[in-house]
Amino acid sequence: MKRTPHLLAIQSHVVFGHAGNSASVFPMQRVGVNVWPLNTVQFSNHTQYGQWTGDVLASEQIPALVEGIAAIGELGNCDAVLSGYLGSAAQGQAILAGVARIKACNPKAIYLCDPVMGHPEKGCIVAPEVSDFLLEEAAGVADIMCPNQLELDSFSGRKAQSLLDCLAMARALLTRGPKAILVKHLAYPGKPEDSFEMLLVTADGSWHLRRPLLAFPRQPVGVGDLTSGLFLARVVLGDSLVAALEFTAAAVHEVLLETQACASYELELVRAQDRITHPRVRFEAVPISL
Repeated sequence: MKRTPHLLAIQSHVVFGHAGNSASVFPMQRVGVNVWPLNTVQFSNHTQYGQWTGDVLASEQIPALVEGIAAIGELGNCDAVLSGYLGSAAQGQAILAGVARIKACNPKAIYLCDPVMGHPEKGCIVAPEVSDFLLEEAAGVADIMCPNQLELDSFSGRKAQSLLDCLAMARALLTRGPKAILVKHLAYPGKPEDSFEMLLVTADGSWHLRRPLLAFPRQPVGVGDLTSGLFLARVVLGDSLVAALEFTAAAVHEVLLETQACASYELELVRAQDRITHPRVRFEAVPISL
């Protein structure tokens, strides 16, 4: 019997709705991955509601929890680490210590860093120290980074002017250390208004994917978290990076179709769960070059 992969997901958590681990854990489980959720914050709801309650996890708790897993002899079974929203740079440094501990037990473990800073339409939502940490420290450790356009622009110190400019910026980020860059959401002058675009860049090639952009009165939160989680899950299940991108784009689109049909602000993950595992649509990742 084929072994089920294990993945440590270090992200935010909301009690109501879907963001961070609340958006990605269930879908990753549905596609066949054992997920170990470690919540960097626990909020009542996501912050786009304008008000929330809850607390940030103390940074020292992250390595302590990792050591607790090591103490029962399970840390070597961890195949991947996913990190997302950080409450502070200190949390990020604690995560990197945890990644190092896991890779010492399992050198094949993959670390995907989703460098959450914000959204192109919503602005930056983290402190400057977190942005600096992501570029100066996390990028040198991550195997895969999954920025959106705002985050890619922030890393590059300028706004992208074209698709090829986005490609050049992603290639520059590769030189910081990651083996792959997945830009989850492209936004650049001249992009068709009715399309949602993604970009995958490695040392071996680059691929561009386009799917229809669905309209919502308020854009659902957690789509990026869902994207990075499903992408990493498919990679640890054995997909190539390109196949993981194509699957993820299709599965996320299915969730958004269900969310749109329900006129919901929160992602309809439960209603869409069968379509997550078996998407009805397919979008092709097309090779591109400078």
